[in-house]
Amino acid sequence: MTLTEPRSCQVSVAEGLLHGGNGHYRKHYEDLAGLYADAAAFAAILADRRGQVAYEVTTYTPGDRVSDLITGVTRMAPGKVGAEYFLTRGHIHARGDRPEIYYGQAGRGLMQLESPEGEVRLIEMGPQSICYVPPFWIHRSVNTGPGDLVMMFAYPADSGQDYGIIERSGGLRVRIVDNGRGGWREVENPDWRPRAPEEIERIYADAGAAA
Repeated sequence: MTLTEPRSCQVSVAEGLLHGGNGHYRKHYEDLAGLYADAAAFAAILADRRGQVAYEVTTYTPGDRVSDLITGVTRMAPGKVGAEYFLTRGHIHARGDRPEIYYGQAGRGLMQLESPEGEVRLIEMGPQSICYVPPFWIHRSVNTGPGDLVMMFAYPADSGQDYGIIERSGGLRVRIVDNGRGGWREVENPDWRPRAPEEIERIYADAGAAA
């Protein structure tokens, strides 16, 4: 049996990057069109920041088996669109029973989670905090602080991502906005639509977890 060689990667908290990995992608502000409630405020942001990086992810992927772990670092810029804090697109794992771990390195933010049925959980993130994202939870990151939000993460390499699940329901059930006192609060998203029973059943059935 040929074993995978051990590998060392270095995390640069100041840069928000994983050095020595084999994957790197960036999302620019124009890639986030349609995610925010205030379209006019987003247009103003885009006029100022088009071509700039909203968030980026660097990873190391040793293989594609369930026993392999993708590890990486994500860095999000700070800011708001109107009153709404900057966020990532978010996803559920295509193999819904795959979990994920996030470890805060710098900055302040939230891990926003939603069950297929629409239950909401908000986990505050900061340096040296760990968030365990259990199987079947949709999740996205929100930067609620004044500086970059930097987090390390790890998840099974065969997880895959379904980014469309949020778009298909009109966004997540709540939005994270400035509370006017330097903090955050959640507000209902009036565009949110409950997922159809057939989609919920498919999410669980795909992982062999249907009741």
